[in-house]
Amino acid sequence: MTLYEYKMLSEDEQYDTVFSKGKFLDIVIEGTTKYVLYALEMFFVEVIWDNEKDEIIGIGQFKEGDSLDKYSNVPKEI
Repeated sequence: MTLYEYKMLSEDEQYDTVFSKGKFLDIVIEGTTKYVLYALEMFFVEVIWDNEKDEIIGIGQFKEGDSLDKYSNVPKEI
């Protein structure tokens, strides 16, 4: 599956696909928000959770860039 094909799925199908076929990679917690990173084929999917309400509030897809940087152990430049 390509990133384009994934984006063409309905939101429910995207969640089903990432939870059934995605490989869990990492979690980053910022305040009350939890970002959960999965690898799916040749791209990444980020599921965003509200920790206080314990519910999903969003989903994002990307291949590279700033969205992926938050999962790096490399210190951020100030």
